[in-house]
Amino acid sequence: MSKISIVICPTCDTPVEWGPQSPHRPFCSERCKLIDLGAWAAEEHSIPGDPLEDELFSSDMPPRQH
Repeated sequence: MSKISIVICPTCDTPVEWGPQSPHRPFCSERCKLIDLGAWAAEEHSIPGDPLEDELFSSDMPPRQH
């Protein structure tokens, strides 16, 4: 018998079983999944890059308009 894996929803900290019974894993629901997606779209989350590489390619990009 395989052990049931439990993960924590990154949005609301609810325990979630990792398996086909949890279609939104690692999130507990579609709502939490969309909240996380919105945070990425709003640039509240980011993946750190290489500062040198970012500097090399930043001159290729037009200035950001806020």
